[in-house]
Amino acid sequence: MPKHHPKVSLGIPVYNGENYLSACLKSLLQQTFTDFEIIIVDNASTDRTAEICQEFARQDDRIRYHRNPANIGPIRNFDRAFQLATGTYFKWCAHDDLCAPEFLERCVEVLDADPTVSLCYSKMKVINEAGDITETYSYPLPLDHPKVEKRFQTAICVDHRRHSAVEIFGLMRRATMAEIPPQGLYARGDSVYLARVALAGRFYEINEYLFFNRDHGDRGSRVADISDRSRTKMAKVLGVGPLPPTEWFDPSRIGTFTFPEWNLVREYWISMTIVPLKKSDRLKCYKSYGVWLLGHIPKLSRDVLIASEMMLQRVSFRSDNISTIRTRSVVK
Repeated sequence: MPKHHPKVSLGIPVYNGENYLSACLKSLLQQTFTDFEIIIVDNASTDRTAEICQEFARQDDRIRYHRNPANIGPIRNFDRAFQLATGTYFKWCAHDDLCAPEFLERCVEVLDADPTVSLCYSKMKVINEAGDITETYSYPLPLDHPKVEKRFQTAICVDHRRHSAVEIFGLMRRATMAEIPPQGLYARGDSVYLARVALAGRFYEINEYLFFNRDHGDRGSRVADISDRSRTKMAKVLGVGPLPPTEWFDPSRIGTFTFPEWNLVREYWISMTIVPLKKSDRLKCYKSYGVWLLGHIPKLSRDVLIASEMMLQRVSFRSDNISTIRTRSVVK
């Protein structure tokens, strides 16, 4: 008999998630929609994550546990979870978040009924370490607009100080995701990814609070800024830019010059070329892109100013070292 492919795949990328993983898995196993698989990708955890995963997998054969032999970084681990999926629909699940029992049922109903919807998600509340609600998140986005250029403009023009990119944890069509490159190893890669999904189809927000995002001190993205950018005078005056920094996503960039805002210019432009669009729609998206680019000039200027200061600091540091070496040589 042919192997059954579930309707929904739930990918859980996790690293050292012993504190909240059990609660996450329980909330998924309590879903009223039951035709799903859970794919846990353990990023070489050093705590009890493996033990927890294996125990749940023994209890429910819908759970598949994979452990990376070495830590491949958070974003590559997200993509690994997707690559292992077999369902028609896919959802990333953070190991510390919770879903109400009706979440999948409501989302599947929407995607089944309307092929123009590429992503379905619900309203969100924020919870703390104990699971108590601390905040009702609200940042309405008209990403359900029938015109592709309007969705694209909305997606790229969000206020990142208010937007939590909660849509990335919605239910998406796996076929659509397969046509889009994985999230990039750079700051705001999730925003770029959502813009590409928005180019492919409408978003639908369920008017119920079915998703609970946990805010706690051990969150993977809540890290000290490891970027040299944050230590510049310009950054203290103008702001440092996207956090976590590019170096958090790609450690090989530590100590290099990064231009996160200029990178977005490139990635949003690429987005309009990789997603299949009618020529007329693509031209309209170029116009939306131009509107965003004009408004983005101050941040692009900040990138240049911060990089210039960093370069001057390095030149000055090298000059001081050369002078010190020469002085020591004369003294000897």
